[in-house]
Amino acid sequence: MELQIKDTTVQDSISKVDACFHCGESCEENHIFLEDKVFCCEGCKTVYEILNQNDLCQYYQIDEKAGFSLKGQARLEYAFLDDPSVVERLVDFTDGKLTKVSFFLPQIHCASCIWLLENLYKLNSGITHSRVNFLKKEVFISFLNEETTLRGIVEILDSIGYSPSINLNDLEENEKPVIERKFYYKMGVAGFAFGNIMLLSFPEYLGLDKTSDDLFFQIFGYLNILLALPLIFYSGQDYLLSAWNGIKQKTLNIDVPISLGILSLFGRSVFEILTHTGAGYLDSLAGLVFFLLIGKWFQQRTYHHISFERDYKSYFPIAALLKDEQGTRSVSLDQLTPGQTIIVKHQELIPADAFLLSGKAQIDYSFVTGESAPVDCQPGEKIYAGGRQIGTDPIELNLSKKVSQSYLTELWNDEAFTKKQNADSIKLADKVGKVFTVVILLIAFTTLFYWLPKDMSVAINTFTAVLIIACPCAVALAIPFIFGNAIRVLGAHHFYLKNTSIVERLSQISNIIFDKTGTITLREEGKIQFEGLPLKDYECEDLIQLTSRSGHPASRRIYQFLKAQQKKPQSENEILDWKEEIGKGVQAKIGDHFYKLGSKSFMPANLQSDCKMEEGVYLMINDKIRGYFAMDTLFREGTWDVLSYFQKKGDIYLLSGDNDKTKTLLSPIFPSDALLYRQSPKDKLNFVKALQKEGQEVIMIGDGLNDAGALQQSDAGVVISENTNNFTPACEAILEAKQFSLLPKFINFCHLSTKLVYFAYGLALIYNIIGLSFAVQGALSPIIAAILMPLSSISIVTFGLISSNLLARKMGL
Repeated sequence: MELQIKDTTVQDSISKVDACFHCGESCEENHIFLEDKVFCCEGCKTVYEILNQNDLCQYYQIDEKAGFSLKGQARLEYAFLDDPSVVERLVDFTDGKLTKVSFFLPQIHCASCIWLLENLYKLNSGITHSRVNFLKKEVFISFLNEETTLRGIVEILDSIGYSPSINLNDLEENEKPVIERKFYYKMGVAGFAFGNIMLLSFPEYLGLDKTSDDLFFQIFGYLNILLALPLIFYSGQDYLLSAWNGIKQKTLNIDVPISLGILSLFGRSVFEILTHTGAGYLDSLAGLVFFLLIGKWFQQRTYHHISFERDYKSYFPIAALLKDEQGTRSVSLDQLTPGQTIIVKHQELIPADAFLLSGKAQIDYSFVTGESAPVDCQPGEKIYAGGRQIGTDPIELNLSKKVSQSYLTELWNDEAFTKKQNADSIKLADKVGKVFTVVILLIAFTTLFYWLPKDMSVAINTFTAVLIIACPCAVALAIPFIFGNAIRVLGAHHFYLKNTSIVERLSQISNIIFDKTGTITLREEGKIQFEGLPLKDYECEDLIQLTSRSGHPASRRIYQFLKAQQKKPQSENEILDWKEEIGKGVQAKIGDHFYKLGSKSFMPANLQSDCKMEEGVYLMINDKIRGYFAMDTLFREGTWDVLSYFQKKGDIYLLSGDNDKTKTLLSPIFPSDALLYRQSPKDKLNFVKALQKEGQEVIMIGDGLNDAGALQQSDAGVVISENTNNFTPACEAILEAKQFSLLPKFINFCHLSTKLVYFAYGLALIYNIIGLSFAVQGALSPIIAAILMPLSSISIVTFGLISSNLLARKMGL
């Protein structure tokens, strides 16, 4: 559709002040017309044209005043974003084809903003995906390098009024404001109006004679009306706009009764003042808006203080192998700094952006992009955080950035790794939110019609009090504050949950599947010895090379055993064709010899008859079985208590890729048909699917090495993390191995935290019943209702935090 621009001069026929179609502000100086719409400036008109041409005008339907004024704002120049060094500092990931970047957009303020920013692909075909984090005012964008550039993305955002906040001087530590400055202005205006309206209402409070001082009463009344205008239409505009937008979308949100209460008080007060029949209730109205804003401020501040974005050592209790002048050692991610050198082995995660120093790097970026095709990298190339080394060689990386908590968190919470189920408490909260407003409106209008024939003043007061006192906020706040605090408490004890919905899910599941090696057994402890022809020194050296690249617990134990036997390190032979079959073994040609190390089934079929024992890790050198490594199985401390606990909660299963050496030991706890050995990763995945087809909910507890598929398929996946980099995004929780014995206590804490949420729902119900019973009788003024409404939310928040902390202390957490 071609747009026809009409005369842009102020038309004489316009006698009233028009509001800009885009931002809603008045067009007092100039009227710019486009079809039947008027705009306050060229900037607003341009944004509308862009949205209209791309069929994005639903932006205005979601929120009538979604736009914001661009009057007087100069277009920013973004030529500096063509500089490759600047681009490198800003992007989160790029492989030359796809680039990911995140921006802080302080302009984000409503549902329309979210809708528009998540439809950016309609404005630029190079954009493949965009997602908004509303609370943090961040947008995450993926785009194709062949079709657009970083500068093009930023200019698109700027053209529609969302100029990114880019601070190159402080890129790593850019802190976002907890609460917008504009909100403080609104609260300040409300406080100013409240104080002055009360001051001007003193003659009414003191009971002065209206007949002798009627002029003063009228002047003070008119001044109160003037003070009330910015109070309602500036300080209270968020409530009014939210209610109006909800009505336009045919939904009744909680702001509808609040807005009705505000407007009814204002309308009744203006009527009484202008007709000289009373002083109105503008002091109550001012107090109502002011206390509502104070409650909103408190909620936002408290929510920020228990924000779910813990630091990276909370989210990722995994280690990196640091290389320095002291040798190599394992360190936690929070100790890594730019410039340090780390070693990343086969199947390990790259924790931060870095440059490849040495080794053959084949990086799987499926964690970042969803594409599993490996990317070959050469020394000197940049490798991005979130990639996984699937090449056979260990690689050395020089870190160029610190570990980014927000980036790794964003990856973990990507919708590709998110299960769709909602907990029962969340479903209940959604249902309450949908019916609550309707019920309150029915009660309010019933109360109004009951009191109108008796007393107009009482009718208005009771109507407003009912609308204000009723509050579903307590229901909405119970989950984020109680479950959020539960996540914080569990995180402090090294049990890290992905998000709040996992708390209840962990407490409900009745089918529990355990992996064995590295989960209920210790990876690197226990007696180990080689049974067979003695190994020569060069063979031991070759086996050290062979096992050093594998992250499997058996390989790591053999590596440590051989390393301890090593007399003097010798020059390493060239290693070729290193290969690992998950759950079976490793093989490679080292020097002039070919080695295979693994289970009996990993050996060639014609040699399996030489493997007399079912258990053990067999070694083949040049087509001859040389013997096997016999390893004692040591169970983690508290394993029997953990298994007994879950046995009482439901059906438990053991899925292991190893032999059945431990079957006799475990049979008293596991039913005979629940002990399944020699299970491949695919077998584990299919077993989980089979249980789910029967309608069962499943929790999978594994180490993330050869059970990632089962972890992702399960309703809740828990990874047991050693001091190694084996994190998998498919899990919902990470438990540090040293805390394994406390797992029953953690699950009980989740269960009791869920009960606290339902108890909070009960408190909210009691509050609303008591509050409404007083309000409908006319025994509650609107201003008291306005004070009690945020107090109810504050009381739920306080209850949630105190009860959750007391529960944790009682349980020894």
